Amino acid sequence: MSNSLKLNNSNIIEIRDLKKAYHEGETETLALDDVSFSVRKGEFLAIMGPSGSGKSTLLHVLGLLDDPTGGVYLFNGKKISSYSGDELAALRNQKIGFVFQAFNLLARTSVLDNVKLPLMYSGVPEHEWNTRALTAIEAVGLSHRLSHQPSELSGGERQRVAIARALINDPDIIFADEPTGNLDSKSGKNVMSIIQKLNEQNGKTIILITHETSTADHAERIIHLLDGKIERDEKVKNRLTTTDEYVK
Repeated sequence: MSNSLKLNNSNIIEIRDLKKAYHEGETETLALDDVSFSVRKGEFLAIMGPSGSGKSTLLHVLGLLDDPTGGVYLFNGKKISSYSGDELAALRNQKIGFVFQAFNLLARTSVLDNVKLPLMYSGVPEHEWNTRALTAIEAVGLSHRLSHQPSELSGGERQRVAIARALINDPDIIFADEPTGNLDSKSGKNVMSIIQKLNEQNGKTIILITHETSTADHAERIIHLLDGKIERDEKVKNRLTTTDEYVK
């Protein structure tokens, strides 16, 4: 591995020779093996691969939910290894938004309060919470569901709540892990339309994990993983476009 990493101010993420190993007894399994690539600010990147290819591990490392075993990871030009635990927690809360396949909403909590949740760990004054949450909820078309609990929502609506929650701190980057995996095709189109608009109209950097080609084709670029390595890195030739209205 090179001892130096050339910085590029247009990149939000730069990784070189990234490794992630798991140990069971004396057996070592390399989930990520010398993975190197950059993500420029405002880019929409999809990461694909079969089960066990390392794509979820990569998302967890890039999202600061897990530590790499080796290699270099820079976020906004600064090595992740130079951050303290508290600094990493603040970075996750303020600069990164997450959208997961399982929604991860609090069951007996309203849409409004679910969306406000990340603000409890931020420096945002409490008197601003409602305004921020209402703005995020409006952005995903759910202003008419403020007082509803997750059990009263469809799967697509739950995922839109999760997106609103990811937006609440105005993050630089959004990680979406199989965001359409639990949805029917119409709800999936709605969710991908919202995510693509966040990229195109709001300039959010998006990193999407998916096994569905139709979902990945909303991105500008696709990285294919196989056995912890990059198999290929390619531009999307026929990128899907967003729709102006939600599919009914």
